[in-house]
Amino acid sequence: MKALDPKYTTVLDNIMGSIQNSDLLKAYLDEEEDEQYNALKEAFEPEIHTLYDKVARENPLQVEAFENYLLNDQFEGLYLPKVLGYSVLRSKVNENVKYVKPQDHFKKVLNYIVSSSNFEQIKNRVGQSIQIGFALSSDIWISNFFEGISNKKVLSYLNSQKIDKYRNVLNRRTALVKYRKQFESLVFSSADFPKTATELRLNASTIKSFLRYRVKHDFDNSSLEGEIRDLINNKDLQGDPAYAELLTVCAMNYGQGKEQDIQAAFDTLRAEEGFEDWYFENLLEVQADKKGVSDAEYKSLSGVISKSKTDKISAFYNVMDVVLAKGFVHEDSVETVRNYYNMNEGQSDENSCIRGAILSSFAKVMDNLPEEAYADYFEINKTFGQYMDIFSNQKFNQDVKSMSLRYVKKLLKKYIDKRGKDYQDIKKFVRATFLDFDFMTDKQLVELFKTKRKKKPVA
Repeated sequence: MKALDPKYTTVLDNIMGSIQNSDLLKAYLDEEEDEQYNALKEAFEPEIHTLYDKVARENPLQVEAFENYLLNDQFEGLYLPKVLGYSVLRSKVNENVKYVKPQDHFKKVLNYIVSSSNFEQIKNRVGQSIQIGFALSSDIWISNFFEGISNKKVLSYLNSQKIDKYRNVLNRRTALVKYRKQFESLVFSSADFPKTATELRLNASTIKSFLRYRVKHDFDNSSLEGEIRDLINNKDLQGDPAYAELLTVCAMNYGQGKEQDIQAAFDTLRAEEGFEDWYFENLLEVQADKKGVSDAEYKSLSGVISKSKTDKISAFYNVMDVVLAKGFVHEDSVETVRNYYNMNEGQSDENSCIRGAILSSFAKVMDNLPEEAYADYFEINKTFGQYMDIFSNQKFNQDVKSMSLRYVKKLLKKYIDKRGKDYQDIKKFVRATFLDFDFMTDKQLVELFKTKRKKKPVA
């Protein structure tokens, strides 16, 4: 966690001053009713949220310091329900849907809320967050937390937030998924970058998710430069597989200006016995987690792999260099992939990775191909057939079928005139190729092109 920049604390101090000098606060202190507190909330929480969102986007490592700054009585508990939710969701859970490590920040925020003079107003907005936070925490953690609560009324309230059905792992998982959806549009992700091997093991998965999240949403990540460079160059971490996973993520998405550092780190790892096999196992996981690796990410990875070293990793990226430079439809790319694929065992991880790479290239084209360019789809199908012949892999064929069928259905929604040339060309091509590729049977193709009769309205 980083300290909060003075440019943010200045704005928060101004908001705090406005709260304390407002007539709305005076009215609330006179009446102490929910109506007056809600008016205070509606007046000032949007301003706090705007600043929070700015910090979370520009300086995500400062968000916890921001949240701690709000634990000041002069903010009157405003925005703390959101902060509590962020603290619940920010940390990693294990396969049993329990926190991987005790949540000190959740404890700190919750403890402040239940001790606040505004607790009666705040508690109406934090019940679900407390329920989920308790569900994800251990019984020992909850018991220890309760020991610090002396107010019997508060303790009774907290006990009521321990939901018995959440003792079941399936119920916990369902509840957590539903709860997360409420925060999907909000930016609050952060991470603690490790300095030691112990910290790495505790925080690796959270950092990996954080880095991928930042890339997915195309945020400005310049504030992370120092931490990422330190992570890459920390030799104390290099013996842990988690380091290699994070190094791969950094190489894919955060490598600009750090290419030499990343290459040196990879060279060190590649000298270790078994690293080649691990690399392809990990790349398969990355392909699955991200639902494909982009051409730009493969290019970044290839750029930090020393090709002078003769191993399976160099061989893979030599192939990818051809595919990326010439495009997967080029005959040189097809032949290069064919030769590489035939050199390896059919079900090897290397071959699985090359199938995944080609499939990602297919998907990028198909997802961005407009309906008006269906003639290009006809042409690309020839290349699909070549790669299906090379790979002879049923899963690959099914994936190609799925993306092709999605596109064909888009065409049939656009070209509805069955007597029109467009429709007839599409129908003729699809019937021939889908049968040839064994995507569909004759009967299924008849159903695909059959006019769906509309139900008659009930009289």
